[in-house]
Amino acid sequence: MNPSQGSSVPSEHETVGAYALGILDDAEATAFEAHLAGCEWCAQQLDELAGMEPMLAALADLPGSGSTPAIGDSLSARPSPRLVEKLVDDVAEKRAQKRRRSFYMIAAAAALIIAGPLAAVAIGGGSDDGGQVAATPAQATFSTMSDKKSATDASTHVSATVAMAEKDWGTQAVLELKNVKGPLKCSLVLVAKNGQRVTMSSWSVPNWGYGLPDAKTEDAKKPLYIGGAAAFQPNEIDHFEVVTFEGKKLVQVDA
Repeated sequence: MNPSQGSSVPSEHETVGAYALGILDDAEATAFEAHLAGCEWCAQQLDELAGMEPMLAALADLPGSGSTPAIGDSLSARPSPRLVEKLVDDVAEKRAQKRRRSFYMIAAAAALIIAGPLAAVAIGGGSDDGGQVAATPAQATFSTMSDKKSATDASTHVSATVAMAEKDWGTQAVLELKNVKGPLKCSLVLVAKNGQRVTMSSWSVPNWGYGLPDAKTEDAKKPLYIGGAAAFQPNEIDHFEVVTFEGKKLVQVDA
């Protein structure tokens, strides 16, 4: 929108269209250029109108016909300030609409790129109607990892499976956690053969818990899948522990 609408602004703002069309005299052009040096809005509008002058010049080269004045003569006439202002607003709005359309198309494409791989990885079950439920990124990674170790603690009854993959920089791991009730704050801790302990990830367990087969809600029936990483290679790892922030061990998984 032209800033002259609804507010008092310097008259130089109304000159940007005429300047873009090249119809200002030398004194007016010099005055506008001095204003342009400190006016971000006029600079933006001038950029929006860039390229119009060559288009008009091309039209001016077309021959006139009969009693109709030559197009070049018509274009050489100085437009009224109101016409120039309307021209600026119309062009700016059309350019803005084009930018908005481009933004929405880019956003939609990005959503498809992000959602596509995740939507393609699905698991059967997980809902009362027997339909498919899209896997989370961690769950999708877990399903592709072949090296898995599992354990269930006899006292807490918490079950865990740790999937591992060797990397140049160490070990990538994804934890599947079941039969844990909240509220809790927990960590996945790697214990190396040399005795070092490294926290690979941490999370909160909500009141309803994770991986509870007799739970009343589907969210509580689903296991937790959470990823982690450490600088140790798989052959340097002794075991993994799931521990609370208070230091209670919920389950240990030997590597």
